[in-house]
Amino acid sequence: MTNEEQILERLDRIEAQLAPISQTASNLKELKDDLVPLSGQAFRLMIRELEDVESGFQLEDLMGLTKRFLRSMKYIQFSLEQLENIVDFVNTIEPLLKSAVPQIINYLDDLEQRGVLRIITSMLDVRAKIALAYDAEDIEEIGDGAVLALGLVKKLSDPKANEFLEKFAELPSKVDLAGAKPVGLFGMLGALSSKQAREGLGVLMELTKAMGQLKNGGSKASEQAEIIA
Repeated sequence: MTNEEQILERLDRIEAQLAPISQTASNLKELKDDLVPLSGQAFRLMIRELEDVESGFQLEDLMGLTKRFLRSMKYIQFSLEQLENIVDFVNTIEPLLKSAVPQIINYLDDLEQRGVLRIITSMLDVRAKIALAYDAEDIEEIGDGAVLALGLVKKLSDPKANEFLEKFAELPSKVDLAGAKPVGLFGMLGALSSKQAREGLGVLMELTKAMGQLKNGGSKASEQAEIIA
């Protein structure tokens, strides 16, 4: 191969290598030609938009904002750290929420099925009606009466009181009102020959003694009166 042929071959290779560069430069020139009008339009649009804030914006304000931003850097860093902690907390609690929310929904649905929520709603309606019907002083008096009533219920919870009330409730079923006849003095004396009548009179005497305490204000007042006597 002659020198001329070698030179031509090298020129062909160089031309082949320069072809992409030339194509890229051509593309860049076309891009520049396209962007120049757009950049001019964008610049003019930015100028028009900035005219609206020209009266309220000064370069000193930008410098002051920059200084304040630099002075508050540690607070910004602290805020970002707390934000990261919040994100970590949310990522940690998210699986728990996914499992807890269906359970809460099922629990509320069970309360709804059993009517508990309707009862609560009715109770709130009752409270609203009470508030409309009574003022604060009436509510206080009702509260005092409720406390006294609870005290009575507590006394009735005594085993002896329960036994007495149960036996007393059985009396109407044992009384034969249809067979009751007028009884005079001798009839009463004759009835006393019965053991049940005598036991009944004994119970009546015990009740009479207990009822006598009502006059003295209750059992504690009666005991104090007996001690003083």
